[in-house]
Amino acid sequence: MKAYFLDEINPENIEKITQFLKDNASRSTMEQLFWVNFPKDLLSSLQFQHAACQPHAFAVEVGSDWVKLELLVRSLQTMKCDCTAYCTNSQRDYIINFADRMLDQLNIGT
Repeated sequence: MKAYFLDEINPENIEKITQFLKDNASRSTMEQLFWVNFPKDLLSSLQFQHAACQPHAFAVEVGSDWVKLELLVRSLQTMKCDCTAYCTNSQRDYIINFADRMLDQLNIGT
């Protein structure tokens, strides 16, 4: 799995990140896994055409001292479809910018 990985995060900051995700992302059935939807203008042409598969999102998983942002664009409506794929360059930039904005807003690493 390709992912953007943030590690060596202290427990206080993990709590801040978890709360941020609770406030700004969708929860999954797993407590430490969140979904962040992509804006429609960042979807690939296939993802955009698959309206029944939308929303498309990336996963953010929080561990004891790490955060993993998956670089896989998934449909939140179906498990298997051709529109599930590794992110495009613009989608990858969105994921990394999401992580950077989150850390900046939480004053982590500044």
